[in-house]
Amino acid sequence: MGVLELVKEALTATTRNKLRAILTMLGIIIGVGAVIAMIGIGEGSKRASVAIIRNMGSNMLTIFPGAPGTHTHHGPQAMGSAEILKEDDAALIQAELEDSSVHAATPQVQTTRPVIFQNATFITHVQGTGPEFQIIRAWELEAGRFFTEAEVKGQALVCVIGQTVKATLFPYGDDPLGQTIRVGSLPLQVVGLLERKGAGMWGDQDDLVVAPYTTVMRKVMGRNTIQRIMVSAHEGEAGLAEAEITALLRQHLKVPVSQENPFNIRKQDEMVQAMDRQAGILTALLAVAASISLVVGGIGISNIMLVSVTERTQEIGMRRAVGATRRTILWQFLAETVVLSVLGGLLGIVLALVAVAVLGRLQIPAVTEGWAILLGLGFSGLVGVVAGLLPALKAANLDVIEALRYE
Repeated sequence: MGVLELVKEALTATTRNKLRAILTMLGIIIGVGAVIAMIGIGEGSKRASVAIIRNMGSNMLTIFPGAPGTHTHHGPQAMGSAEILKEDDAALIQAELEDSSVHAATPQVQTTRPVIFQNATFITHVQGTGPEFQIIRAWELEAGRFFTEAEVKGQALVCVIGQTVKATLFPYGDDPLGQTIRVGSLPLQVVGLLERKGAGMWGDQDDLVVAPYTTVMRKVMGRNTIQRIMVSAHEGEAGLAEAEITALLRQHLKVPVSQENPFNIRKQDEMVQAMDRQAGILTALLAVAASISLVVGGIGISNIMLVSVTERTQEIGMRRAVGATRRTILWQFLAETVVLSVLGGLLGIVLALVAVAVLGRLQIPAVTEGWAILLGLGFSGLVGVVAGLLPALKAANLDVIEALRYE
């Protein structure tokens, strides 16, 4: 008996009792659908997280004071090292490494302050930085301009605001450009409006006010030292930039060879790689959890096929009596089980595609992975083979005389 004949006969046997066939396939349908959907959710979350990180700035590195492994709410920092980084270090890095690995560098400070305009008050993030901020963060302006290097040196009372700040302080659609807002008690004139950036690793990226770091550092925070340096490397040169910055700062700070770095450099691509690893583990766990439904479905199919063998004992005896071999009977029942399982897998794929589409409409990151579909379908076929083996062997080993006498 050829493969096509086996499949045709299996389909005929399956359609004899449509309701039972559907109920038998239900476990496989749910299992395959769950596996594909869970992988889709895991992959979708991974891509969304990586996109958020990349959206924070291409090839960005951040230099913190302090040895690796020591942290404060501003980043790594060791005892007595808070003033290790100076304002001029950013200019030194850019000047010395611009031709090799560094595209731009700027000092940075950050704090949280209430921002006030007329009767509206809003607590937001206030970042002090230089004009290079736009290059490093790859952030365009929707309107107005960015502050200049001269304004940074002059501690000018100017700022650029994000879309969330604009929507909160100017809820009636007023043009914020030229308006004066207060950061704490300090008046700042709004000279620019940033384009919408969306969510980031630490929340809403549009929820911020950006001003010259000299202004924020000295007039808002009341300090004379920077907190970190942001650097943008040339495309694909983040690793080289890290090595060159490390060598340059160690030389500039006169760090002995035997002493560890008094600063720590974090690369954006390291965060991407860490996110990839975490998302991969999460996706695998979701897939394993969902595959339990496939195992349960396989057990269900095996049970139903065992019942089917008992119900069709006389049919098996008659087929054997007219010349069917044990192998023919074995392949017949095995084919029925595999067809049932694969049909369930196909319906599970449809269920997964619908689920992913619905999740997309609900703004939940989920994607359809081709390899996940093939995995689900292959897994359903494998479950069919394993689940059908015992019923098929039972059918093939029935005694012909006893089968013909069975009622």
